[in-house]
Amino acid sequence: MNNLVAESLALVNELKPLVAGTEGADIVVCPVFTALYPVAQALEGSNIQLGAQNCHMKESGAYTGEISPQMLKDVGCVWTIIGHSERRQYFNESDEFLNEKLRFALASGLKVMFCIGETLEERESGKMNDVLVRQVTNGLMGLSEADFDNTAIAYEPVWAIGTGVTATPEQAEEAHAFVRGLVQDQFGEAVADKVRIQYGGSVKPDNAASLMAKPNVDGSLVGGASLKADGFAEIVKQSAQ
Repeated sequence: MNNLVAESLALVNELKPLVAGTEGADIVVCPVFTALYPVAQALEGSNIQLGAQNCHMKESGAYTGEISPQMLKDVGCVWTIIGHSERRQYFNESDEFLNEKLRFALASGLKVMFCIGETLEERESGKMNDVLVRQVTNGLMGLSEADFDNTAIAYEPVWAIGTGVTATPEQAEEAHAFVRGLVQDQFGEAVADKVRIQYGGSVKPDNAASLMAKPNVDGSLVGGASLKADGFAEIVKQSAQ
């Protein structure tokens, strides 16, 4: 929940020339809802796609305060984030609820970054794998092989979000490999090979390259560092290499 419309526009207008011509990575920005339409207009003709931070699992109706995939597409969104740790933590969004949102967003034609990850308490008590099994099994339930063309999994260890603490490349690789194995068990080798698994959790220009070098880390979900155009552009370039 950062940046008013003018600030969002200034940020993307600064970012565009910094990443122009960058190939080998999909570049997506996910501003607040109030900035989506003007940012979509500013991004026209660029290599940056627009995403939202959340969406509901109904097209319309008596859901005051919510926003549908159709509304997001109407203002130019290609992507949406679903299941971010803050949605799980502060708004009590369950795996089953998020699965509904994921399946409806995909059916509506949006691409989805679907977030999973454990808390520090869960990691330290040895429950990390159990948490990831539950979130992958319940969260991705009912998806088809084709759905994974439009679904990226974002592993975000909650203990590393906004804390300045980053999972080591080895910790990230271990978790990503485990998640890919879960996907293979449930959906088959072809899906596991093609699904993108992003890392999110205090990604910065000075650690992005070492994270991206790991074989099972396919991209990044950038938080605070995305609020500075030059830093975000550096992360993009490292991800594209």
